[in-house]
Amino acid sequence: MSSIEKTSDWDWEEEYAYTLGVQAFIYAFPWAYMPKAYYDRQELNNGIVNQFTHLRELKDSSHQLGGAPNNDTLYSQAAVYLGNEPLILSLPELPSDPALPDYRFHNVQFTDYRGDQFAYVGTRATGGKGGNFAIVGPNWQGDLPEGVQELEGPSPTPWAFLSARNLLTEAERNGDASLDTVHGIQDLYVLTPLSQWNDPNATPEPVDELWVPHDRETDPLADWKNINRAMADNPPPDSYDACLLELFETIGVGPGLDIEVQSESTKRGLERAAVDGLKIVDEAFVQGHSQKQVNGWNYPPPYLGRPSSVRDWLLRAMQAQAGFVANDTIEAVYMSVYIDKDGNPLSGANRYELHFEAENLPDVNAFWSITLYDHQYNLVANDIDRHSLGDRSGMTPGEDGSLTMYIQHEQPSESEKFSNWLPAPAGDFFMFMRLYLPGYPILSQYWEPPGLTNVGPA
Repeated sequence: MSSIEKTSDWDWEEEYAYTLGVQAFIYAFPWAYMPKAYYDRQELNNGIVNQFTHLRELKDSSHQLGGAPNNDTLYSQAAVYLGNEPLILSLPELPSDPALPDYRFHNVQFTDYRGDQFAYVGTRATGGKGGNFAIVGPNWQGDLPEGVQELEGPSPTPWAFLSARNLLTEAERNGDASLDTVHGIQDLYVLTPLSQWNDPNATPEPVDELWVPHDRETDPLADWKNINRAMADNPPPDSYDACLLELFETIGVGPGLDIEVQSESTKRGLERAAVDGLKIVDEAFVQGHSQKQVNGWNYPPPYLGRPSSVRDWLLRAMQAQAGFVANDTIEAVYMSVYIDKDGNPLSGANRYELHFEAENLPDVNAFWSITLYDHQYNLVANDIDRHSLGDRSGMTPGEDGSLTMYIQHEQPSESEKFSNWLPAPAGDFFMFMRLYLPGYPILSQYWEPPGLTNVGPA
């Protein structure tokens, strides 16, 4: 058999690593994203693994970690390790006040390392009642103490993240009432290792702190190094993804593998794949992959919150990049909008109106809001520190019960529009409409929100 001479400088090995690497990046994106997401949130809040940290004020533009945070609830958050033993989450029964119907909506969202929900407690899931709930890892077997309830499912990964939300009233949100009541509720959230629950004098097995992730700003292979280490800590499900993992292993991607021992051609291909893979994730979100568009707004697919269950790897990557963690749609529907009703991108160079007819206001059983973000998924600074409008914002309705929001960079010249003004940046932006405990028209994607009308230049 005669040998074949190389006919060009085209590097097949680099191109192979690049083309396969793009798919590997999309599949493995949670393992690239979560190390930094966990670490940054814990460092910012001076947190400790397996303990809650409580955000005592609403998030604003000083929060620059992405993830499109809400501006409606106070968060309590915890990165937890379940590889040694279960943790017991103790929650208070929320105070009731007949003068404040639906006052203290709350939920605790349990998310595995891939970004999939595995359980909830809260207003919908447990009726707002207090209790003690066991958070179980993937391999634990045993009996729980009396009075401790196991959650609907174990975490598929040893590491998981807890996000607790407590809704603010209109007065609390607008600074007209103290936040002491909400802070008191937060202070009652407690995590206790099972060994210590059974014996208060026991010393739980030590838990490693979160490791410092590699930085893509200084290392073009950082994402791959983070993926390989995070996958070792939180292995992908072999039974479902074995074929993919075997394929990705050929370019050095997988649990515990070392990117640095790959060939220079492979490393060059992976560097390019990480850059272009991220562009695909961002652009897929903007253009509505897996979403239903109505009047410019994007309905998320029904399986948002648990995309691994349907093996939609691109949506899983989008969900992490745009929201860090995303609720199941039965808990909350997030509708995004990047364009006006004529299909043009949203920009502070224009002024917009969003008009809800009285009979077409969002049908929810908890609350709704519209929040504005830049394209890095952060809240945008403005002179009046207003980042969202919704059912507790004190907006002024029309005489017929309709509601018009004014989204623009400059303050409206008409004073009566001020309460309904959502400040926009000078440049591009997008918005999320949050619909918590959505009614059937929203859950079924039958409801049609109004599109944004461009009413002229700023």
